[in-house]
Amino acid sequence: MKKADVQEFFTRLRAADPEPKSELNWTNPYTLVVAVSLSAQATDVGVNKATEKLFKIADTPQKMLKLGLGGLKDHIKTIGLYNNKAKNVIAMSQMLINDFGGEVPRDRTDLEKLPGVGRKTANVVLNVCWGEPTMAVDTHIFRVSNRTGLAPGKTVLAVEKKLLKVVPAEFMVHAHHWLILHGRYVCKARKPDCAVCAVHDLCAFKGKTL
Repeated sequence: MKKADVQEFFTRLRAADPEPKSELNWTNPYTLVVAVSLSAQATDVGVNKATEKLFKIADTPQKMLKLGLGGLKDHIKTIGLYNNKAKNVIAMSQMLINDFGGEVPRDRTDLEKLPGVGRKTANVVLNVCWGEPTMAVDTHIFRVSNRTGLAPGKTVLAVEKKLLKVVPAEFMVHAHHWLILHGRYVCKARKPDCAVCAVHDLCAFKGKTL
């Protein structure tokens, strides 16, 4: 995609949604990192439903450890892979207390040390919580970037690096949200809804459904 088209691409997405937000519910950095780690291979709606009661009683690492593994599983058992995710959340909470004074670190390397936290989760936390210009590439962003020609790449990391290079600085803070929402509601996996797409004329996809 040409530089001018990339500029127009994000100008239109911004016009449609000037202040995009994460669809995950959270109240502080700790609940955010827990919610994002739970959202792997699960929907935000499903995670929010499970964490609604959980975060009222366990919104700090200390409270989560007090709740315990069994108590946590009871709250998140509707989420896919909940057994493994529960173990990670408990281990993460313990590490936050032992190594970071109970606070979520504002550093990608430190975040990635936490059990259940990979590069994508770290990028989401840095962006959503602290407004850092990171690019958390999930399946939606990977698809939209390749399908449109915005930032084609064979791997998640390749797409992330390309996006960081081609997205104009003025859009970087919100870019990953615009792309996720666009992929979730318009540029869908099975059949993109090109008829309502604000950027269809800038898109390189040959199988448009106009």
